[in-house]
Amino acid sequence: MRTRPLMCAAAQALLTWMAVAGIALCDTAPVGAQDKRPPNVVVILADDLGWGEVGAFGGTEIPTPRIDSIATSGVRFTQGYVSCPVCSPTRAGFMTGRYQQRFGHELNPGNEKSADPNFGLPLDQVTLGDRLRALGYTTGWIGKSHLGYKPEHHPTKRGFDEFYGFLGGARDYFPNNGPKNGAPMMRGTEQAKEDFEYTTTAFAQEAVSFIERYKEKPFLLYLPFNAVHGPLQAMASYKERFAGVTNEKRRTFCAMLAALDDSVGQVLDALEKNGLREDTIVVFFSDNGGPTPQTTSGNGPLRATKATVYEGGVRVPFLMQWPSKLPAGKLFEAPVIALDILPTVVAAAGGNIDPAWQLDGVNLLPYLKGETPGVPHEDLFWRFGAQRAVRHGDWKLLVPPKAEGKPELYNLAKDVGETNNLFNSEPEIAKELQQRYDAWNASNIPPRWETKARR
Repeated sequence: MRTRPLMCAAAQALLTWMAVAGIALCDTAPVGAQDKRPPNVVVILADDLGWGEVGAFGGTEIPTPRIDSIATSGVRFTQGYVSCPVCSPTRAGFMTGRYQQRFGHELNPGNEKSADPNFGLPLDQVTLGDRLRALGYTTGWIGKSHLGYKPEHHPTKRGFDEFYGFLGGARDYFPNNGPKNGAPMMRGTEQAKEDFEYTTTAFAQEAVSFIERYKEKPFLLYLPFNAVHGPLQAMASYKERFAGVTNEKRRTFCAMLAALDDSVGQVLDALEKNGLREDTIVVFFSDNGGPTPQTTSGNGPLRATKATVYEGGVRVPFLMQWPSKLPAGKLFEAPVIALDILPTVVAAAGGNIDPAWQLDGVNLLPYLKGETPGVPHEDLFWRFGAQRAVRHGDWKLLVPPKAEGKPELYNLAKDVGETNNLFNSEPEIAKELQQRYDAWNASNIPPRWETKARR
């Protein structure tokens, strides 16, 4: 049993800081004691992993038993979304629980040398790390950042106690200490010696070390792998598993996903070994759909790819387990979005969701436990440059890339592949969805920088 010390000057100072940061303790938790340690939180983010590749979502070519085990032990979200079809904006939305268009983080920046000087998660936005650290959590970030290159945007300045990874959007998987790398590995704020074998396995090993070191107290581990983003690079031992795949690009991708699956397994095994499995929330999702032509990452029956607001760009593999609290093998078929992760884990950690935070995400726990009927979201929205979309119920209105502003309307319950455009035959539905989009968009701001790449 964990107990809080009696109120003292240091504790009072902490509570004052929490009030400034907008953090509140759960009303039901007594000041003098806490009956049970709050859950650990592990958020695993894959990069450019298409909806159709994971076994839990219908993938058959590449075995992903360890990722699939999260679905077996917890919840599989069949309609899990991200708030953007590319990397950095999705991460900004997830990290804050707010649509990134609220604060102008709408587009990808390009690499560090070409990025707009305004690029970076705005400093007035409170992160998941901030929220949980104020609730007493130790926080670690291992892997890719892509939320700013300047010192003030470094993960250790954004609510995280430890960081091991790289700041850019992509880098080599193998060690490369030369100048061409462009995204050096860092430990804290210092460049690290690249003495690892392969980034995917290195991030898993660091994650296991973090779990071992902080197993005695609640922790947040944010683990954004760069797998399976390009460049296509794989270890020979993993490529040997897929000797029957004749297309070399596809074979390399298969090997990369297999390495990711094994690495997820190492993290799950570390939780089990240390007696933390039952009381740890594990979330797994991808930052956007697969960029099929570039890497072969497929999106199954969904239309199009990364960088589009079709389903193939924004619907992603999305799983969650919390064995002591959530039912195993649950299928949740209502739409959810990565913005929901922050309010869900803050609530699980004993924090109150203050309306002043202006979150767009929703605490999913009452829905997953069957305590609250209905669906978490009446509407979901996307704005990505000239592209835009709104989903209301089963209906989705969108303006895709290179459409010259011509909207399209689909009924996703009947047409998940978005093949039958009903815009002309259902004008009233299209009009209602447009009105909903306009009402949402009225409180957004313009992008704070122009995109330099689709990374």
